[in-house]
Amino acid sequence: MSDPLERIAAALERMAPAPLDAPDMDAAKAFVWHVDPDRLVPVADVSKVDLSLLIGVDRSRDTLRANTEQFARGLPANNALLWGARGMGKSSLVKAVHAAVQASYTDLKIVELQREDLPTVGRLLALLRQSTHRFILFCDDLSFSHDDQHYKSLKAVLDGGIEGRPDNVVFYATSNRRHLMPRDMIENERGSAINPSEAVEEKVSLSDRFGLWLGFHACTQDEYLQMIAGYCTAYGISIDADTLRAEAIEWQATRGARSGRVAWQYFTDLAGRRGVKIT
Repeated sequence: MSDPLERIAAALERMAPAPLDAPDMDAAKAFVWHVDPDRLVPVADVSKVDLSLLIGVDRSRDTLRANTEQFARGLPANNALLWGARGMGKSSLVKAVHAAVQASYTDLKIVELQREDLPTVGRLLALLRQSTHRFILFCDDLSFSHDDQHYKSLKAVLDGGIEGRPDNVVFYATSNRRHLMPRDMIENERGSAINPSEAVEEKVSLSDRFGLWLGFHACTQDEYLQMIAGYCTAYGISIDADTLRAEAIEWQATRGARSGRVAWQYFTDLAGRRGVKIT
């Protein structure tokens, strides 16, 4: 082999990763995508709460469940962006909806993709495209900072490039930001650009590519207390209503916040004091 170009081509071929073996998709209901080397790792026990325990998100719950059921049945469905207040159950809702729908449609799997692994999403989609199963591709806490180029990889999921997004994949993401990037970053780019409208259009338009926008807002005190009461009922913990209210309000005051996450943290403490296992 005397041609330098042939030697370079042969070297690149040796460096290229070997084709992935198709994983056993029946091994689990959920998988996590890992890279170096690329692989889908089955998750035996998904950390989730029952759909009925998610309080104050009725509209988002019903919309996401209907969309997921359509997808599981092989019908058209939208990518979904769950955005808004921290700790209000965005990721919990995705996992709970998957569990609820998967009980009837066992071919429905969920695959978690880390934001930092977005550049590898093309390889993941190629793998999922080969399967007869249907997949919710889930990215939690998705956001982009200044000079972050990962957003370009996201377009492969939302638009699919020349091949298009696989028919058996839908993308669900959670974010604290509606436009997936800090507001000051958007304003800075608008203020310094020659053509402000074009400067941020490519990045801001990412959120427009999601067919469903589901907003999550801070809960009221009544909703916060209802969440805790629901947990108590579900796990069989009996406590005086006045005591529960006083302790729960004191707990939120010490945290300086009120959310579904804070409600669960208080309940975890309560269950521990009562000797009740909640795993």
